[in-house]
Amino acid sequence: MPERLNLPAEWAEQSAVMLAWPHADTDWQDSLEAVEVVYTQLLAAISRYEQVLLLCPDEAHQADINIRLANAGVDTSKIIFFPVQYNDTWTRDYGPISVNLSNSPKLLNFTFNGWGNKFNAELDNTVNGQLSEAGIWSDTELLDIDFVLEGGSIESDGQGTLLTTSHCLLNPNRNPGFTKNTIENLLQEKLGCHRVLWLEHGYLAGDDTDSHIDTLARFSSTNTIVYMTCQNKDDEHYQSLKQMENELRALKTLSGQNYQLIPIEIPPAIFAADGHRLPASYVNFLIINQAVLVPVYQHPTSDKIAIKKLSLAFPDHEIIPIDCKTLILQHGSLHCVTMQLLKGVI
Repeated sequence: MPERLNLPAEWAEQSAVMLAWPHADTDWQDSLEAVEVVYTQLLAAISRYEQVLLLCPDEAHQADINIRLANAGVDTSKIIFFPVQYNDTWTRDYGPISVNLSNSPKLLNFTFNGWGNKFNAELDNTVNGQLSEAGIWSDTELLDIDFVLEGGSIESDGQGTLLTTSHCLLNPNRNPGFTKNTIENLLQEKLGCHRVLWLEHGYLAGDDTDSHIDTLARFSSTNTIVYMTCQNKDDEHYQSLKQMENELRALKTLSGQNYQLIPIEIPPAIFAADGHRLPASYVNFLIINQAVLVPVYQHPTSDKIAIKKLSLAFPDHEIIPIDCKTLILQHGSLHCVTMQLLKGVI
């Protein structure tokens, strides 16, 4: 019998979520105290449901973090610390991607090039190998793949359909010389997908990732897509997100039906100190065992509406809002700083 390869949906059962604690040598130097509060809230929420694999720069940081978490009431027995050097905390894009190969988990170690060589990623690219050498993955095999791919750039329904954006995956700053057909073939070979749904439109101002799908549109079930929309015609996102919405309406499920679509209005504009707009998104949520962690941005009305919409999208999950007003200062949010690990990996 041939081996069956599958990229599970994010709602598949997990063993842990991987994060990297912010420290003074990461982008968080100027907002370290505030972002540590966010990470403490994240770990408190995730550890209620599953383990957390937490990267930290050294054993001194590990001891300090452990005290902080214990003082916040976090069950630190659920935290697996791993001291290692990393450039930054965006584990979604350099952490390993979990797949099932004939019902056994495998980890794929794609290349991360700092979103098209915008930022240094030399240390980030060594993390997964060091975790493997230390035996953190138990018996789960880590497979190195010489192809640039970030976890935030792909979205799986767990049944062989992959959703992504052309602006990211076809960008020559990732894999120059690769055609759309070549990339689709590689994704089928490495991830087991049967078809790739490409979005040609959709972006968020201030985004460093070249339109990662995890800020724009996400599967909440095999036939449902939650996505960012913009109803304000004076907003710079109106035209592009309207075009993306039209594309989503034209997509078909594996059975040939239209997807059920759940629109969520883009958060009110948030600006950095220098005046540029930050890429806040409500669809940058994280699905874990029995819960969904939702980014909110201190806008009570729009936050409340987003939470309600996601409650409809995930009726069997607890919805847990996490204040990500600090995370968005570095152009990412909740999903961007986390990477789920499939059941059996740890």
